[in-house]
Amino acid sequence: MTEFAIDRLVLGPDDIDLSRSPLAGHFDAETYVLGAFNPALTRLPNGNLAIFVRVAEALRHPIVDGHIHAIRWEAGDEPEGDRARPGRYVLDPWPLELVDTGDPRKFLIRGGRWKVMALTSLSWILPVELTPDGLEIVEIHYDKAIAPEGNFQCYGVEDARVSKVGDRWLMTTCSVSPERHSTTLYTSDNGLDFTFEDMVLDHQNKDMLIFEGLIDGTYWAQTRPLGDLYFTYPPGSEWRGGPSINLATSPDALHWKPHRIPGIRPHAATIATARMGGGTPPILTDEGWLTLWHGVEPKELVGIYRTYWSILDRDDPASVIRSEHVPLLEAAPELTRPLEDKMYVWDVIFTTGIVDAGDHYVVASGEADLACRITHIPKTRFAAGNSASG
Repeated sequence: MTEFAIDRLVLGPDDIDLSRSPLAGHFDAETYVLGAFNPALTRLPNGNLAIFVRVAEALRHPIVDGHIHAIRWEAGDEPEGDRARPGRYVLDPWPLELVDTGDPRKFLIRGGRWKVMALTSLSWILPVELTPDGLEIVEIHYDKAIAPEGNFQCYGVEDARVSKVGDRWLMTTCSVSPERHSTTLYTSDNGLDFTFEDMVLDHQNKDMLIFEGLIDGTYWAQTRPLGDLYFTYPPGSEWRGGPSINLATSPDALHWKPHRIPGIRPHAATIATARMGGGTPPILTDEGWLTLWHGVEPKELVGIYRTYWSILDRDDPASVIRSEHVPLLEAAPELTRPLEDKMYVWDVIFTTGIVDAGDHYVVASGEADLACRITHIPKTRFAAGNSASG
């Protein structure tokens, strides 16, 4: 069992009404919720919390007549009177002999020089209002859902993160398409109604987390560029070559410049963080910026995802003050046991939101790419000299 007194699932696939989905009525095929997970988290002006849930909506029967189907948003025509064709969701068939369906989350197109894939689901973002402790649902805001609106999002909008900077809420999402795998920015003045601003990072830069506060009048963010090739550190280095959590700065949250010095790098001492990426937007504490992030230990197709933490210097976030190799959170099979019939990946927790709640933090995570998990973590857990024992 978990070491924290409050640690539970608060929303799962059965809580989603797909009759109110953005996809409803667009094609003649049954869909279901593959997962309702990876929730961004923020506190609203009324004191309630809001999570922004990634709803992965999948075809109930993706394989028909020897073809596997993908859902795609097809943008409509530019408005030109009554004859303009509106956008719509369509199904694309791929012959089974051309694809590899080994991973339940996607299928790979065989035969190309590059790794090319399509998803078995299309994701959209659903705002859900919770009680101030994050443990009960107050309202599910289907009318405020964030869904694809352009070809650069034709395969979905994924993994929202929300940061409150001054009087504005800033939401980053991953927008998926053949054009690029980009990061897109939405803003809000009330924490619930978000407006699309623009694409802010280009191809395959995932897990963009905007710091909840400015540093010398400048916006900072963690980023995580992806690739298939990384260069090695010299023999004996404390660092391991591979994906790392980088940094970027901006004058306006729209135009970003990479920071020369990397942020958090994979440590050679542990295979559990051989692959890593950002988790929660960094929040300011008395010691510095607290950031929760994920490390992935290689195992089978997906790997083992765990949550770790670091404290960054308040004036120079490239400087890590303290960090821990002991995981803060791990997958909790006891929480997902009632949902075992819906499980398709295991050993995965993906932490995506944090808010201050006085003597503790409320932390939001995606559990098993399936459901939303809320954990109350005492602030003393991050105090110097109070590391976990194992």
